[in-house]
Amino acid sequence: MAPLSAYRAMHLHPVGPAPVSGRPGGDAALPRPTASATRDREARLRSIVENHIDFVARVLRNAGSPSAEIDDDVQRTFIIAARKLEDVRPGAEKSFILRVALNVAAHARRTLARRREVNAEPTLEMADAAASPEQLADRKQARQMLDRILQGMHADLRTVFVLFEVEEMSMIEIAAALGIPQGTVASRLRRARAEFRARTDALRGHTGSGGSQP
Repeated sequence: MAPLSAYRAMHLHPVGPAPVSGRPGGDAALPRPTASATRDREARLRSIVENHIDFVARVLRNAGSPSAEIDDDVQRTFIIAARKLEDVRPGAEKSFILRVALNVAAHARRTLARRREVNAEPTLEMADAAASPEQLADRKQARQMLDRILQGMHADLRTVFVLFEVEEMSMIEIAAALGIPQGTVASRLRRARAEFRARTDALRGHTGSGGSQP
């Protein structure tokens, strides 16, 4: 998804401050933002989208959002972020958008489970025009294996694993983003790595034994 389309999507929804409960007049009683404040807010929104849209899409994809719904979930993530923008301190945008994306992905997983969708989803990202059919097949198989492994992991382990190994965030950054101690991050990462290796070996062993049978 292009950053501009996500930015435009936010402006199709009301993202201003919510009415103050119990205050006469609701929105009408709230002071109108100045033109300068509005421009600053829109510039901040655009900056968040441009700087983090690819990150959000990857987090959603690896956290369990169905491939066919990634674009919609990216828009949902930024719409939620836009509505809560005033609560996000400058410099903490990435941590905030990460938490929102993880919540959106969790909702997507629950929805998927309720639908009882058991068919494998398409897992290829944008294909390289220069890639051979064999390379595309290898990429698809690798992506399917990664999906199966990640989907089988507990959400807490999967999140830390993806942020460290895929997004290359430091343990300090992950701890700050998730609001957990750094020692907890290290513990979950160790467990996630061990589980990843075990599941990878099991899948490879199953594929190898299955291929040798008549």
